[in-house]
Amino acid sequence: MNLTAAEYGAEKKRPEMGALVAAMILLQILDALCFPVTRYGTQIIEPFTFAFYRFVISSVILLVIVRSRGPYVPIARRDWWRIITLAILIIPGNQMLYMFGQSMTGAGHGAFLFATAPVWIFILAIIHLKEPLLPRRVIGIIVAFGGVLLLMLADGAEISAEYLKGDIIIVIAVLAWSYYTILGKPLVEKYGALRMTAYALAIGSALYFPFGFYRALNFDYSQTTVGAWGAVAFMALGMSVGLYVLWYWVLKYMEALRLAIWHNFYPIIAAAVAYFVLGEPLSIWFVFGGVAVLVGVIITEVK
Repeated sequence: MNLTAAEYGAEKKRPEMGALVAAMILLQILDALCFPVTRYGTQIIEPFTFAFYRFVISSVILLVIVRSRGPYVPIARRDWWRIITLAILIIPGNQMLYMFGQSMTGAGHGAFLFATAPVWIFILAIIHLKEPLLPRRVIGIIVAFGGVLLLMLADGAEISAEYLKGDIIIVIAVLAWSYYTILGKPLVEKYGALRMTAYALAIGSALYFPFGFYRALNFDYSQTTVGAWGAVAFMALGMSVGLYVLWYWVLKYMEALRLAIWHNFYPIIAAAVAYFVLGEPLSIWFVFGGVAVLVGVIITEVK
């Protein structure tokens, strides 16, 4: 049985702000864990083979969940083209370009450049979603992003002509993620976060499948460890299923501008993980950067 859009919308009540904040904090934790887990896994499993298993596992799980739930609003024919656009943006545009770019640049550059995503989302939300440009939000994004720059520069990220090609590719990947966020918001509001994530990832994974299957078929598995497969499982379940669905779920109920500001928290959590788990030192710049991010979020949220 299918629902009409009105019936579907009536069933979906807006969650409490506390639930949205909890979801955003969980998003940042998962995002912060993404880099060390991927780094560990791809040191053992070749990156494109690693991505192949991650995409296949997450797509199958999401499609099974979607198939078992319902009823759903029928998807309009014109919206399928928009979903295909999301699929191209998230897998070839974001994930694949990010891996290509990361292989051509310095170790810390990917995290540094990905931290610019909130700024791009902020700009695109104003252009495409016509979200209001409030002065406090402008101030908040500037203060928060300034804090992110302090965090990243304190971690040793630097600008270098040697890595320029890889950095440009990563910037394109970040733009793809930003457009995936902005263009997906109307579809998520119409059809739900779970379905849009499942369909976008499944279609994107299908596009990647021939190349990924070839890499997986020719990979030498003799040195693969249980830990490496655990990293694949975490990225499939925690990142592609958990983070992506949560991201769209929060986006359904919150303006993209506000979500962009909250996204600045992930470098703080990443640095905290590195400190407590890996024993990496925290500089005074980390403290200043963390405070700046917090102040930026408070400026944005306090009315």
